[in-house]
Amino acid sequence: MEQPRRITDSFPRRRRRRGPGRPPGRLKDRKDKDKDKDKDKAQLKVRDCPRCPSQPPPDPALMEMLRRFDLSWEYGPCSGITRLQRWERAQELGLSPPGPIRDALLEHRDNPDVTY
Repeated sequence: MEQPRRITDSFPRRRRRRGPGRPPGRLKDRKDKDKDKDKDKAQLKVRDCPRCPSQPPPDPALMEMLRRFDLSWEYGPCSGITRLQRWERAQELGLSPPGPIRDALLEHRDNPDVTY
C-alpha cells in the first residue's frame, strides 16, 4: 500500500548553513534580539501614531453612556460599524435610539474612543 503524498514531497529540502562559531538552530544571539527590540520600542516612541491623535480622554460619564448603548441589544448588533452608523440604522428601523447618544457622537466625531 502506497503512503499518501504530502505537499512538501514536491519541494527540495534545503538545509541552512551554519556560520562559524554558531550553534545549530540559532540564527541570532539573544543579545542581538534584545537590542533589536529596544530599537523598535524607541522608534515607536519617537514617531506619532496617525490613528491616535493627541486628544484629552473623553468624560467617564459619556463613556459609560456609550457603553450602555453598545450593550443594549434592542438597537441591533454593533459589530463592524461605528456607533453613529448603528444609531442611524436603529432610527431608520423605528427603534427610537436615545437622542443624547447622537449628539455626543456628533460632538466628538474626531475622537476614535467615542466613534468606535
